[in-house]
Amino acid sequence: MSDSTTVVLLGATGSIGTQAFDIISRHTEKFQVCGLAAGGAHLDVLARQAADYHVPRIAVADASKVGELREILRSLGASTVQVDGGGDAVTSLAGLGADVVLNGITGSIGLRPSIAALKAGSQLALANKESVVAGGHLLFDAQIRKGQINPVDSEHSAIWQSLRSGAHGEVSRLIVTASGGPFRGMKRAEMSSITPEQALNHPTWNMGPVVTVNSSTLMNKGLEVIEASRLFDIAPDRIVVTVHPQSIVHSMVEFRDGATICQASPPDMRLPIALGLSAPVRMSNVASACDWSTAATWTFEPLDDEAFPAVSLARWCLQASQKHTAVLNAANEQAVHAFLSRRLPYLGIVDTVRRVIDQMDADLRATPTFESVEEMGQIEDEARRRADDLIKRQS
Repeated sequence: MSDSTTVVLLGATGSIGTQAFDIISRHTEKFQVCGLAAGGAHLDVLARQAADYHVPRIAVADASKVGELREILRSLGASTVQVDGGGDAVTSLAGLGADVVLNGITGSIGLRPSIAALKAGSQLALANKESVVAGGHLLFDAQIRKGQINPVDSEHSAIWQSLRSGAHGEVSRLIVTASGGPFRGMKRAEMSSITPEQALNHPTWNMGPVVTVNSSTLMNKGLEVIEASRLFDIAPDRIVVTVHPQSIVHSMVEFRDGATICQASPPDMRLPIALGLSAPVRMSNVASACDWSTAATWTFEPLDDEAFPAVSLARWCLQASQKHTAVLNAANEQAVHAFLSRRLPYLGIVDTVRRVIDQMDADLRATPTFESVEEMGQIEDEARRRADDLIKRQS
């Protein structure tokens, strides 16, 4: 076990975390899980993960759940597991100095743990795109980035892999693929009565509710354009979004000589998660490859910006300022939660985000960047407050 890679899993009970455990279960000789963190909604799952993999330390973001979690662990014969509660406990766990920290937390609350992991010199397997969208320049600060970032989003992992085909100066464009979500081909006027159940019925991917709704509005793709620009230092106007319903080509890099390199595989998040955990080495027995013995068709379509305006809004925010992208992300989180609780119609999600940005635009441009997580939090709080006010009026 001395040669194994030590891993901390943040968001352990979510989609990313549970798929990471599936990978680790097949490669127990390669990994030692030394810490788990979760919000606290699935304590039974969290306790079972800790017991089955002999994890010594857990952080639960909801501090009120610490006692209940300890009781469950005791019933599983894992009473020696150290359990801490609160957001600071999650950040502390991320900063332990593990070889790899997989950040599968949803939302901008994942930024502090991301920074802590990098400061500690860990490889940050990053599935929390909000870390980059809301406060990306803080992650890339020279004083912070002692560790490296391994992108785990399927699109950014694909770009990361494809970029190995050439030097940065040889890159012409990044092409980010989108499945189109459950409402691909629909016009805006046809979306007025969409329900949460319909939005959560993604045709390709199995994800958490917030990410799934973001995929249906294509806000997820807008956030990924921001993330790609910042992760790979590419100007926004050199990033293209194309709709690829089969979700086989996960993204592409176009080079200046006209060559386009892609990463293709059946849709399975275990592949980018595994590479995030083991980079630069690829593991075996991770996911199925394409079946070249049967006929297949891969199609690519232009994005309908009128029906799905989230991508153009995100691109506009990226070009406007660091603060604009933080506001975009925070307002969107509020709007999605309101939609899921039936307090906001589907089309109201992106419309609410745009109105919040319009309200705050002048102030954001006056001082376009921030210097700390605390300052970012203040900007996000204001965006959330304004979004909530707009949502109440629409209700």
